[in-house]
Amino acid sequence: MANKVARTKWVTAWRLVRSGGGGGGGEGSPDAWGSARGGHGPGATLPRGIVTACLLLLGCSLCWSAEETAYHTPLAGEAKRVTFMGQRVDIPAVERADMTSITVGASLLAPAQGESPIIPAAALYHRRVADSSYRRAMVAVFVNELDYLRDLGGWDLVAQFENDTPPVAGRELRNGDEIRGTALYHGILLGSLGVGWRRPVYPFQVDNDLRVQLVARGGYFYAHRETDSAPGLWVPPNTPLYGARLRCRYDGMRRNLLELPHLGMAAGFDVDHLHRDTWRGEAGSADGGNRDYTQVEGHLVAAGGVPGLSERNRLLFSLYGGFTAQGRGDRFNAFRLNGGPFPSEQYDLAWPHYSGVIYDRVLARGYASASAGYRRELTFFLYLSTLGSYVWADRSTAVGNDRVDFDEMHGAAATVALDSAFFWDSSLYLAWSWESGVMRNGRSGNGVTLMWNKLF
Repeated sequence: MANKVARTKWVTAWRLVRSGGGGGGGEGSPDAWGSARGGHGPGATLPRGIVTACLLLLGCSLCWSAEETAYHTPLAGEAKRVTFMGQRVDIPAVERADMTSITVGASLLAPAQGESPIIPAAALYHRRVADSSYRRAMVAVFVNELDYLRDLGGWDLVAQFENDTPPVAGRELRNGDEIRGTALYHGILLGSLGVGWRRPVYPFQVDNDLRVQLVARGGYFYAHRETDSAPGLWVPPNTPLYGARLRCRYDGMRRNLLELPHLGMAAGFDVDHLHRDTWRGEAGSADGGNRDYTQVEGHLVAAGGVPGLSERNRLLFSLYGGFTAQGRGDRFNAFRLNGGPFPSEQYDLAWPHYSGVIYDRVLARGYASASAGYRRELTFFLYLSTLGSYVWADRSTAVGNDRVDFDEMHGAAATVALDSAFFWDSSLYLAWSWESGVMRNGRSGNGVTLMWNKLF
């Protein structure tokens, strides 16, 4: 069965599709899909059918297995024999230490976020775990994450690289609308090198460990105008970056056949300090305009059973938070809040998560989010989930045509999703989500997401 890669680099594909500014009735424009703001596009009509079908499937599943208290869910990587519609099905074992997959898909939004009613997605994922090394890559061309660990006899050599270098300009939102005057090209490249300590933990699967890492970081930040940039918009200088990171991660999670969290807990925190060498803040700003800043993030994710019911029933919980010390957050060092499937992959568990439509452009200098949900195994290859989330965020917003500031917002989201195995060692994720307005900066809305993940 296919590996479930929950977090991919949605923002890269989205920015590339709307690189022309979002106008003119093309495939990525509002006109191509109807009146998204008026609620007449596909995103406004599909949710009723999805919700109805999910409720029917849930009811049938509960009736079929009311007396099934000794059932055991097929778990990731393990061979197992199950019975489906009176027939025996043999599930082969999968080598989870060596996995490569691609994820492609899209979210259809109503109303649009900014000028985009559709957000495409595509990424390549690779993980290779050996006795003496660990490597992981999430590749989406302009937004990538690379991680390499080498065992040095009790200690790890840690090497990491990440970049967020989109070839199109980003714009900030106000009341769900993109403000063209805030358009700006900017990006960052960061490499890290240091030492770490790592130990396997129960249940001793390939992704279960406790790790502590301390790395030195160096990189480069750039920013420059676009044709739509307002004359008075503040543009920071290009600058080298230097700093350090302390990271602590624990993953005691057992995954099911589709790599979804089944039982256990994962937790951790990051402490980052960076110095922007030739930084100059806005006119009148003190202390070099956030030239030096420290950020702290933490997470807790858990999954468990429902007392008195079989393993087909799972409860899900997540808690995320982050802040920038002394309020030294700005548009260019803000956290990125991610909306998407409930996290599952080892590194994905640590990224800021808020249930809702896929969208990776919510910038915040401080945030806290909590999610709770229920998942039902309809059959061994099909899972129905419902999830509710709450978020508080000190998020970026366009104050005027040429100024970006931060404003405290809070809101809620709800998601109904189906995860299913599919042909050719692949899996599908189909979800409907509603969000109260934090993601669109003041405008509530819903959307439908479909993703396909193929394991090689």
